[in-house]
Amino acid sequence: MEKEFNVTGSCHPGIHYMVDTSDKIDQIIKLIEKGKYFTINRPRQYGKSTCLESIETRLSSSEYLVIFATFESMSDIDFLNEKNFIREFFRQFNKVFKKNKQRQLMDFIDKNKNIETFGQLDDFITEMIELIDRPIVLLIDEVDKCSDNQLFLNFLGLLRSKYLSRHKYPTFHSVILAGVYAVKTLKLKIRPDKEKKYNSPWNIAADFKVDLTFNPKEITTMLVDYSNHKKLKQDTSLLSEKLYYYTMGHPYLVSMMCKIIDEEILPDRRGKDWLATDVDMAFERLVRENYTTTNFDDMIKNLENNKELYHLVFRIIMDGESISFNIGNPVIDLGSLFGILADSAGVTVIHNRVYEQRIYNYMSSKIETSTAMEGYNYRNNFLNKDNTLDFEKILLKFQEFMKLQYSKNNKNFLEKDGRLVFLAFIKPIINQKGFDFKEVQISEEKRLDIVITYMNRKYIIELKKWYSEEYHKKGIVQLADYLERQNRARAIRISGRLYRHTRN
Repeated sequence: MEKEFNVTGSCHPGIHYMVDTSDKIDQIIKLIEKGKYFTINRPRQYGKSTCLESIETRLSSSEYLVIFATFESMSDIDFLNEKNFIREFFRQFNKVFKKNKQRQLMDFIDKNKNIETFGQLDDFITEMIELIDRPIVLLIDEVDKCSDNQLFLNFLGLLRSKYLSRHKYPTFHSVILAGVYAVKTLKLKIRPDKEKKYNSPWNIAADFKVDLTFNPKEITTMLVDYSNHKKLKQDTSLLSEKLYYYTMGHPYLVSMMCKIIDEEILPDRRGKDWLATDVDMAFERLVRENYTTTNFDDMIKNLENNKELYHLVFRIIMDGESISFNIGNPVIDLGSLFGILADSAGVTVIHNRVYEQRIYNYMSSKIETSTAMEGYNYRNNFLNKDNTLDFEKILLKFQEFMKLQYSKNNKNFLEKDGRLVFLAFIKPIINQKGFDFKEVQISEEKRLDIVITYMNRKYIIELKKWYSEEYHKKGIVQLADYLERQNRARAIRISGRLYRHTRN
């Protein structure tokens, strides 16, 4: 079977190009060897299941017996009562025992198949571990599926009770739960009126601090695997740094960009090395609005379903606000759990440049659909003879629109509002043939408002509300500094006119 970059489900070395995560697995194994109970909570498509399978593989050749269960295959009926839950739990246990040809344990489960309560399950676990006489590691994947179920709370209570009495009665050596949420923060139904509160039975869990993102060195291992398989000689270190720059090591995004390069960008030049510009091109394709993935769908869904998080992210991306990072803040914590927010030197930032641009596109699109501009922004009105943009004409037309729609009496109008309106104005003009984005970090941690690419040209726009000639000059200096670095001097003239035109 031809190997490929995998972006769905667990990765397997025989059929997928994979990052060498042995250092991460070593760190997790150390927690297991110490008998820790813990949760691997990371966003969706972050490599949790692959991580668990790697742990299972490593431990299976050691003194441990690994029982790998998942709540993904369990139905609502299985969580209806303790009897149904135990029956499904035994089925998954039996599957492991059968795989390992442990007939004695299969017979033991069959002997106890009629137990119906967690109290009986407690005794069963003790007797089973005495029978095995080996340290047992229990791995449970997709625990989020039952996050609002009282039965799960009771099961956690059982595990906690056995952990606390482990010096008296045999129990699991280590238990690992995997899901998006930290189990200690799950909201559970605990009363008939369905009132919810945070649970506590998992307060025995150790902190899990292993970083599951891929650093450039780790990304390189996957590219070396690919290069060797394809018989290429490419600068894997440079490519890895570029991939990390855009993704911050997000496992799904790294693999997705590699997949785009391999399957979409390179078909016409098979057998040739990747170029750094291929990574840039993969980024541009991935962030376009018409490039949909379930990962991006989940991200947008999480923003739409959590209004406080949406407004916080809006302030960061669209308004350019600097907000301190405090994981104790429930909104920031939630954004971190979803993989949208991250901590950068104490400041709350969007986790990676791919997400930042995707969210930027999504939010600016919402602005576009809520702003009436019919008659002002037809693309054909702003094209030169060579089909490039007449950007000065665009800015003058935008000025005209602003004068008519936003009177001087609108005292509440802020500089950021003008930027958002301009986003809505420019979208139909560049749609399908170009795209706009917030230019990433430039000198002295400054950021420009908007950069637009169209027909192989790059347009840099710094929008400023007019305050005075002094502020105007400062804005020109800031823009000129960036343009000099980007070798785009011609835009200074247009920007200068933009500032003068918007003076009134």
